[in-house]
Amino acid sequence: MAAFLCGQAVVFLPPKLESFVVSNNTRLGLSSIDSLQVYMIYIYIYCFFAALMKFFTDFVHFIFSFFSFLLQLSSGKLKVQLESRVPSKKLHQPYLLVVRCEHPQNADFPRRYSKREKKPFPIPIIELRRAARARAKNRNNQPRKPILPPKRGLLVKHLIPAAFDVFNARIELINNLKKLLKVVPVHACKWCPEIHVGPAGHAFKSCKGPSTSFRKGLHEWTNAHLEDVLLPVEAYHLFDRLGKRIRHDQRFSIPRIPAVTELCIQAGLDLPEFPTKRRRKPIIRIGKKEFVDADESDLPDPVPSVPLKPILTEIPDSEIIAPSSEEETILLAEETLEAWRKMRGGAKRLMMMYPVRVCGYCPEVHVGHSGHKAQNCGAFKHQQRNGQHGWQTAVLDDLIPPRYVWHVPDVDGPPLQWELKSFYGQAPAVVEICVQAGAAVPEKYKPTMRLDIGIPSSVKEAEMVV
Repeated sequence: MAAFLCGQAVVFLPPKLESFVVSNNTRLGLSSIDSLQVYMIYIYIYCFFAALMKFFTDFVHFIFSFFSFLLQLSSGKLKVQLESRVPSKKLHQPYLLVVRCEHPQNADFPRRYSKREKKPFPIPIIELRRAARARAKNRNNQPRKPILPPKRGLLVKHLIPAAFDVFNARIELINNLKKLLKVVPVHACKWCPEIHVGPAGHAFKSCKGPSTSFRKGLHEWTNAHLEDVLLPVEAYHLFDRLGKRIRHDQRFSIPRIPAVTELCIQAGLDLPEFPTKRRRKPIIRIGKKEFVDADESDLPDPVPSVPLKPILTEIPDSEIIAPSSEEETILLAEETLEAWRKMRGGAKRLMMMYPVRVCGYCPEVHVGHSGHKAQNCGAFKHQQRNGQHGWQTAVLDDLIPPRYVWHVPDVDGPPLQWELKSFYGQAPAVVEICVQAGAAVPEKYKPTMRLDIGIPSSVKEAEMVV
C-alpha cells in the first residue's frame, strides 16, 4: 500500500491507487484523465478529515486541562510552576509551589433561613443513597462492622471525661458571661430577637417584629440578659435512651433540661437530680426494633461511682461580682473564650457517637437515636404534618446556636451606618463580648469579622471604591 504525508497525518491509499503513482520507469496507464482527478479528490478528503480529527483531539485535551486547573483552583490548592531562568549545564527539574487556603481572608456570613424554608440535610440525600448502595454492594465481600457501644446500651469509656469537660465548660461560660455583662454593654431589641454588643445600639432599619412599619424598621433597644446571648435550647430528659419514644400525651410529664446537659448525661455524666439507666452488659436484639436487657445477676452490685472531676455549679445572680480592674477583665474574657471553645469542641466529639436530632422546620432538639412523637411543632405548614416534627440529623449550630452579631471595629469611633454594612463583619455574640472586653480575636472567626477591610469614613467615599 502506498502512503502520503499530509502535514502531520499519514494517509494510506487503497491498493487500486498504487498503480497511479508516478515514477521514472513507469507510466500512468490511465484510461482517462478524469479518473485520476477523482482519485486525487479522495486523497484530499482523507487528508482533510485526518487533520480535522487531530484538531478535535487537541481541542478536547485543552478543555480537559482547563477544567482540571479550575477544579484545583476552587479546591484551595493551586500549583505554580517555578522555572529557573539562569542557564546551567545541568538539567534542573521545575519546583512545585503549593498555595493552601485553609483560612480564607474573608468569608460570607452564615445564611439565615426563612421560617418557610426547611433546613438542609448535613449530608445530601443523594450522597446518603449512594453510600447505602455501596455498602449493600460490598456487604457480601467484607465482614460486618461491629455495632457501636451506644447502640448496644453501653457507654464509650474514652468519652466520659469529655462529658464532664463539656458540662463544666458550659457552667464556667455562664458564670463568666454574667460577670462580663456587667462590664460590656449588650443591647437587645424589644420587638425582635436581634442583639447588639456596644455602647449604643445600631441604627439599622432591620427590625422585623410587630408594628415595625410604624417605627420604619428601627429597633427599640433594651438591656440584654444572658438568655439573649446564649439561646436556651432544651430537650426531653430520657431515663432510658434506648426505650420507647415519647408519646404526645407524655410531653408534660417528662422533664426538659438543657440539650447540652442531656447530651453529657447520656455520655456518662451522673447527676443525682436527673437519674438515668446504666447498663453493664450489651442488650440482646430479638427483632429489628425489639430487644431485652441482658441478665446482670452474675455481676457484683454496682458501687456508687465517684465523679471523675469536680462538677461546677452556677453562681446565683445576686452573688455575681463584676471584675474590678482592666487586667482582671481581660483575663476573664480569655477564660470565657476558652470555655466557649471547649464546650463546642467537646460537644462536637460527643455528637459523633451519641446521635442528636433536630426538627427541619423548628428549632426543637432531641438527644437520642430517634425523635419524640410530641405534636408541638408550630412551624410553617404544621397543619399538614399534624404538628409532628420532621426529624433529621443535627449539626453543632443546632445544639449550640452561635447567635451572630455585628462586629464593632472601634468602640469609641462613630456608630455603624446602614449604607456601609457591606464593610462590616459579624461574629458570635460570645466572641464579640470577649473581644470588646480585651481578649485576642480567635483565628477561626477572623474571616467573618473582616478585620482587614478598610472602612470608608463616609458614604461618598464608599461610592468611590472600585
